[in-house]
Amino acid sequence: MPPALLAITLFLLVTFCYASLCVASPFGNCRKCKGFGYALKKDRRGRLKPGKTCRRCRGDRKRIRVGRHLFNVAMRIHRDGTR
Repeated sequence: MPPALLAITLFLLVTFCYASLCVASPFGNCRKCKGFGYALKKDRRGRLKPGKTCRRCRGDRKRIRVGRHLFNVAMRIHRDGTR
């Protein structure tokens, strides 16, 4: 099997897997707070305690995946263009 064909096949496989992940689970954990909803702070003894509410997710703990966001934008453009 030529290397170019192998690379294309792997790329299509990864793309299909990511697209199916975006369909099955459109939201993922927030990358900044790691899904806790607040920033973890260490006190003087080194123990973790909750801090302020995460600014990126506003405490929702979830974020929309990039692939799902792009799909939503494409569908919105298509819907607005066909009206």
